[in-house]
Amino acid sequence: MNGIILINKPEGITSRDVVNTAIKKLSTKKIGHTGTLDPIATGVMTICIGKATKLVNLLTSENKEYIAEVTLGIKTDTLDITGNILEKKETNIEKEKLEKVINSFKGKYNQEVPIYSAVKIKGKKLYEYARNNEEVILPKREVEIFSIELLNYKDNKFTFKCTVSKGTYIRSLIKDICTKLETIGTMSKLTRIKQGKFKLEDCIEIEEISKDKIIDIKSILDIKQIQLDDTLKFKILNGQIIENIYNEDKVLFKDKNNEVLAIYQKYEKDKTKIKPYIILYEKKER
Repeated sequence: MNGIILINKPEGITSRDVVNTAIKKLSTKKIGHTGTLDPIATGVMTICIGKATKLVNLLTSENKEYIAEVTLGIKTDTLDITGNILEKKETNIEKEKLEKVINSFKGKYNQEVPIYSAVKIKGKKLYEYARNNEEVILPKREVEIFSIELLNYKDNKFTFKCTVSKGTYIRSLIKDICTKLETIGTMSKLTRIKQGKFKLEDCIEIEEISKDKIIDIKSILDIKQIQLDDTLKFKILNGQIIENIYNEDKVLFKDKNNEVLAIYQKYEKDKTKIKPYIILYEKKER
């Protein structure tokens, strides 16, 4: 039982709740996911099962696309509508100004990590500092907004769509947009509509989780796949660096039974070779 299941995460539960449900329904503990969604958020959540748990970091690095709703005139401690309200104020933003500010965020910028997040500082998660009312300097990370557009603006609420790099917090993006607008606002809805090549329409509901919904590893990755002969299989199972005769950045190797063994990537010290990147075989196969 190796592969992924694409879940349309419902609102009001944590990403951990989704994993726990999968563990129960699939009767396995070897399950992970490729990016946390806040309880308020819905949409694409990729569950990795069995050998596919080794692909978590690879899949997490994919770009993500969101649709977010912002309620202006409210500031909360969590930067979303579920938090404690810290401030309220009247707002009157012209649509033209709103569009200009939103469009200005396209590109790279240093984004401050929200205090209510699981990022660790000195061995402690940021949300633990928040709950204990302890002061902490919030780290900043370079993120990239590949595309961003205003979809709707009505009754002090606006909706926008964006495609962003790994590590981008939409709550923080919204805070930064509101700061540039010289007002306050908070995230009131969020839907992840795409992660890498996985789209919302490809997802199933959490109640539908079952073994027959698992997508095979070979169908997940858009990289060249090579079936091994015995000589090359020996090298792969021994983790040897080999010639990059495929002229690819990454290659997925399979055995004669079509079982996935390893992903290799270009060797930085010698671009003519590829080296082990993700080992997918079990040691007992050697």
